[in-house]
Amino acid sequence: MAEAYYDIIVIGGGIHGAGVAQAAAAHGYSVLLLEKSAIGAATSSKSSKLIHGGLRYLETFQLGLVKECLHERTLLLRNAPKLVKLLPFYIPIYQYTRRRPWQIHLGLQLYRTLSGFNRDSGFIKLDVHGWQSLNGLDQDGLQAVFQYYDAQTDDAELTNAVLRSAQQLDAEVLVPATFISAKLHQHGCDVHVTTEGKEQSYSCAVLVNAAGAWVNEVLKNCTPQMRTLGVDHVQGTHVVINDVAKAGVFYLEAPQDRRAVFVIPWQGQCMIGTTETVFHGDVNNVKPLAEEIRYLLDIYNHYFVAAKEAPDIVDSFAGLRVLPRTSGAPTKRVRDTLLLTDSDNNPRLITLYGGKLTAYRATAEKTIQRVRRSLPHRKPRGDTRSLSLQPVE
Repeated sequence: MAEAYYDIIVIGGGIHGAGVAQAAAAHGYSVLLLEKSAIGAATSSKSSKLIHGGLRYLETFQLGLVKECLHERTLLLRNAPKLVKLLPFYIPIYQYTRRRPWQIHLGLQLYRTLSGFNRDSGFIKLDVHGWQSLNGLDQDGLQAVFQYYDAQTDDAELTNAVLRSAQQLDAEVLVPATFISAKLHQHGCDVHVTTEGKEQSYSCAVLVNAAGAWVNEVLKNCTPQMRTLGVDHVQGTHVVINDVAKAGVFYLEAPQDRRAVFVIPWQGQCMIGTTETVFHGDVNNVKPLAEEIRYLLDIYNHYFVAAKEAPDIVDSFAGLRVLPRTSGAPTKRVRDTLLLTDSDNNPRLITLYGGKLTAYRATAEKTIQRVRRSLPHRKPRGDTRSLSLQPVE
């Protein structure tokens, strides 16, 4: 017999699981979130810590995603001012970089347009005198530097804040809770988990699979057998070095392969990232690769040659993105979140593939809209567009 019944059960305590729990509770549904280890323990604490529209996605014409993320950035700056802060971003253009000044100018104009000409969307081209304040950036062959604004957060703190908001709206959280299996039936789903060595069962109208890199593992343990999407796990590695924090974020073109890489002020030091390496190992054992660390340090040393000595690595970490499996390079793949349901008419299970930190709220609202026909009518308790997010003490 089931321990309890909920309108929605969410598997996964990352930013998207927390976002779905918050959205569901705001719509008035009873919610239980299950997390096997700790809130935000995987990719949701190992991102680039940026709340941004994704300027580089303009090159692959993902205009809808950029517009959505810019809108969500605006909401987060308003609703979470203690967690999300604007920072200047600098894009240096050299004689040898592939992207020309006119291309960057055009991209920033489009970025501003997609933001709805938001007051935070302005940009400038720094004059030569302004280059002197760019923290030792190499000026040999430097042709132009553009400055615009995006935002930064502590991703783990944001995830915990979103989940705390969900709990304030009566969502329940069970940690640690390891998912064992789920059985779909006419009226919903029975979910079996273990917590503290004890097996427990819960029932719900809708099960939300927001398990990140483990989504297909969850689906394999659902009956009847669920359809899965072919995905690649793409590792993103960051390193933190003991150099003095920069005045803003430097958006650089990697000389090795022309990818976009950030140098980011982080906790008084510098963080460099990220890589995009297709991952083939155990998703429970993700670690930075030596070649990834060398790649990132080479980029830093290439652009900041004024450093008197090679920086020491303070920390390094890696997380996994979930991207649709295609023949193209990871940088060319779409970054939209994909929502897969067991049924179009009466969904009892919905799976979230991929997702962006910045757009977690929009993704959560889309998830709830996709399954509303399977849920009872409830009185809303709030609106995620205006719910305040505060740091969890």
